[in-house]
Amino acid sequence: MYAVIESGGKQYKVAIGDRLKVESLDLVPGASVDLESVLFLRDGDDVKVGSPFLGSTVTATVVGHGRGEKIRIFKMRRRKNSRQRTGHRQNFTELEIVSIDGKTADLTGKAAPASDSTPEPVEAADTAPEGQIEDTAVEASPADAAPEQEVTGGETGGDAEDSEKTS
Repeated sequence: MYAVIESGGKQYKVAIGDRLKVESLDLVPGASVDLESVLFLRDGDDVKVGSPFLGSTVTATVVGHGRGEKIRIFKMRRRKNSRQRTGHRQNFTELEIVSIDGKTADLTGKAAPASDSTPEPVEAADTAPEGQIEDTAVEASPADAAPEQEVTGGETGGDAEDSEKTS
C-alpha cells in the first residue's frame, strides 16, 4: 500500500514505515501530523485518484528537524572584476509515516508461510556411516617440514670480502 502526498509544494510517494524529508514544518519532534493532501492511493488492486485531492489522510510522526547540504552559489560578471560567492542550506523536517488512510503496519513481522507444514531441520551426522572410514587430517611434525634455505651474499648483496676481491 502506498500513497502520493503533497507537502511544501512537492509530491512524495510514501508507504507505511517510510522516512522522508519535507519542507520545514513548525512542529516539535515526537508530534503527530495528519497530511490531508493525498493525491493518489493504491492498496493492492484498489486504486483511487483524487481530483485534485482524496478525502484520505496520511498520519506521520515528526522524527526531527535538520538542515540540508550546502548549495554553493557563484556569480561572476566578466571583465568587471566582480565575483560573488554565497551558500544556502535549506531547513527540513523528517517525518516517519505511521498510517495511510487509517491502516497501520502489521507489527507481528512477516507473513506466515502458505503451507501448514514446516520444513524439518537437517541434522548433521557426527560420525561416518558404517563401513566407511573417516578422512582425518594428519599434522606434519616440524622434522618432516622442508628446511628453510639461507640466502647468502649473491651478486647484488655481496659481503665485504667479495668487494675486496673485486677491487
